[in-house]
Amino acid sequence: MQTPKPKTNWQANLPEEFIAHANGRRVDEVECIIPDLAGTARGKAMPAYKFDPDSELALPISLFYQTISGEYVDMEIENQWMERDVILRPDMGTVCAVPWSDDLTAQAICDMFTREGEPLPIAPRNVLRRVINLYEQKGWRAVVAPELEFYLTKPNRDPNEPIEPPLGRTGRKGASRQVYSMTAVDEYGPVIDTIYDFAEAQGLRIDTVIQEGGAGQIEINLMHGDPLNLADQVFYFKRTIREAALKNGVFATFMAKPIRDEPGSAMHVHQSIVDIETGQNIFSDEDGSASDLFRHFIGGSQRYIQDVVPLLAPYVNSYRRITVDGQSAPANLEWAQDNRTTGLRVPHSGPAARRLENRVIGMDCNPYIAIAASLACGYLGMINKVEPRPEATTEVWEADEPLPHSLAVALQNFETAEEIRGVLGEEFCRLYHDIKRAEYEEYHREISPWERQHLLLNA
Repeated sequence: MQTPKPKTNWQANLPEEFIAHANGRRVDEVECIIPDLAGTARGKAMPAYKFDPDSELALPISLFYQTISGEYVDMEIENQWMERDVILRPDMGTVCAVPWSDDLTAQAICDMFTREGEPLPIAPRNVLRRVINLYEQKGWRAVVAPELEFYLTKPNRDPNEPIEPPLGRTGRKGASRQVYSMTAVDEYGPVIDTIYDFAEAQGLRIDTVIQEGGAGQIEINLMHGDPLNLADQVFYFKRTIREAALKNGVFATFMAKPIRDEPGSAMHVHQSIVDIETGQNIFSDEDGSASDLFRHFIGGSQRYIQDVVPLLAPYVNSYRRITVDGQSAPANLEWAQDNRTTGLRVPHSGPAARRLENRVIGMDCNPYIAIAASLACGYLGMINKVEPRPEATTEVWEADEPLPHSLAVALQNFETAEEIRGVLGEEFCRLYHDIKRAEYEEYHREISPWERQHLLLNA
């Protein structure tokens, strides 16, 4: 009789931040989670004594067949509704605390595999890994730094009512256009403090916190690093920020455009590429000037981002943020040095830190998918030696090649984008397109408050 394999003593290797947060308490529960297509957490929770990182968990693949509203979508997938299981294996490098839990709880992001042991191609984390691997095959390593914008709002319990800024410590609603105001940040000090506390307990690193242009709009900048690790951090941060807000009696929203006359929320991503062997930034030549590879990365971003807009702006609401006159959300893919009216910005820096900022991505994105798509565009540019258009030398309010104005148009571009679909994986792209098409059609069956207000008695 075969002797059972002993369980791994995983609690002996918990990160120091978890141990400090535990303060001598025993771990009660473990959450094994994965990001779905929307980027929200799905998974299973169990008592800590039941958790074994060497064992396999299972979830039905149909969790990827749902729209954001929870509707299931019929697609051309053989035996779709057999709902076969896929396998989850915890990535123990992602283990951290769940600091908002009353009991001491650990969480771990899981990788997803088929029953045959292959990486599940439609899992967002695997889509990003696929792109990272393409870079590594060329001897390159991508480096990214996301910026997270979000709104704190009054609790909105009736979807028919507009979203409003919360009351701050003064008892007044936040005022808009107070960008970089420390007073505005202090208005929501308890929420920010809770975010800091929760982030520290999880080992999440914050670079800076600022007040953005909207009423109650905050931006958190993260440190630069490995794309998969940063996508994991964004995944954790979105959950963390929501919980910190709820703890203080307000909502946090990552909608691209939650309030009609306020700026939208973006996830700007700074991108650079280093040579794996030397550690040098390949966007700069030895003399410090911009390299051909940097130019081609820009060219690829201009050419191919048009094809992946649904991955960066995934909902009908996303396109309310992208406006021709919105400096915070350019509707173009022009590029320039230190120019925030362009969709692609080269921040002022030295040669070692030369990078391209993608300003098109909305905060409502799935971070794994959006980062994968943005890096895929730059990768194709470098491989195909795509030349960019001339640098914009003035403010850009209109462009010859503007971004799609709606999800419907963006999906048309995405459906026929053979090169980018080859990089991201055809099975994933086909599934993503069908889910987004179903969401778009579902939205158009709704009757909006504007229609009831203006058409009911006037039309």
